[in-house]
Amino acid sequence: MLDLKAKPFLKWAGGKSQLLDQFQNYYPQKLLKGNVKRYIEPFLGGGAVFFYLQSQYNFEEIILNDINEELILTYYVVQNNVKELIEQLEILESTYLEGDMIKKEEVYYGQRELFNLEKKTLNYNVFSNEWIGHAAKMIFLNKTCFNGLYRQNKKGEYNVPFGKRKKAAICDKDNLLAVNYALKKAKLLIGDFENITNYVDENSFLYIDPPYRPLNETSSFTDYSKIPFDDESQKRLANWARMVVDKKGACFMLSNSDPKNVDQNDNFFEDIYKGYNIVRVKATRNINSKGSGRGEINELLIFNYDII
Repeated sequence: MLDLKAKPFLKWAGGKSQLLDQFQNYYPQKLLKGNVKRYIEPFLGGGAVFFYLQSQYNFEEIILNDINEELILTYYVVQNNVKELIEQLEILESTYLEGDMIKKEEVYYGQRELFNLEKKTLNYNVFSNEWIGHAAKMIFLNKTCFNGLYRQNKKGEYNVPFGKRKKAAICDKDNLLAVNYALKKAKLLIGDFENITNYVDENSFLYIDPPYRPLNETSSFTDYSKIPFDDESQKRLANWARMVVDKKGACFMLSNSDPKNVDQNDNFFEDIYKGYNIVRVKATRNINSKGSGRGEINELLIFNYDII
């Protein structure tokens, strides 16, 4: 029997699967009592929080947005064409697994080149069968690239190198079917976080997970799109949360890195989210480009409601 508890089907920098148990202590009472009608994520990414909450609560509406076109296109294909997607992934998985490492590398860079060529001509506004093949390449690259990263250069080209994996679970059929089920009520949008402004009302709960503010020069994972998410973007988001989300009476919970991991005097988030609740949770992250830099650090949760 199919397990309908979906989990992220893409690895995404800053994924929240490891934090779900801690988050449970900080959701609004309105959500815990089942009184939230509309769930909204302006920065969908891997979707760990969405998949968990969707399995626990019966939302009437779900709005999922991200600025990364390939990401939302892939979610759309899983939502609407999952069987055809699985067929293409099974072929890619078989081709990859049957080759030696030299062949695997050839397959990887061949698919990456095709993926980038498609990005230049693909119409992201009108569905076509090309979307299915593009989504399959997106998942394949995510499963076989270095460290499961999604990174673009200034030209908008995906440029993550080969991950040298002997084995890779490229086609997780059962989870893709579970994700398909989880997305049944979801409206998928491509664009800036302000894209979802008109959907926010007093019956909404927003989980806001922007690209994290880098702790140092080697821990930056903000290149999900051609447009960087810098400190000015963080300030614009904080202002939007204050002037739009809070003003409309919606509940929001926001995650970000904690600058105090490296500088106790850095009050960036305390300043821009002054007046809101700010707590720290523990996460295991890479804090620099070397594996030795992986360790337990604090991350911030910022929310506009009281916890009983």
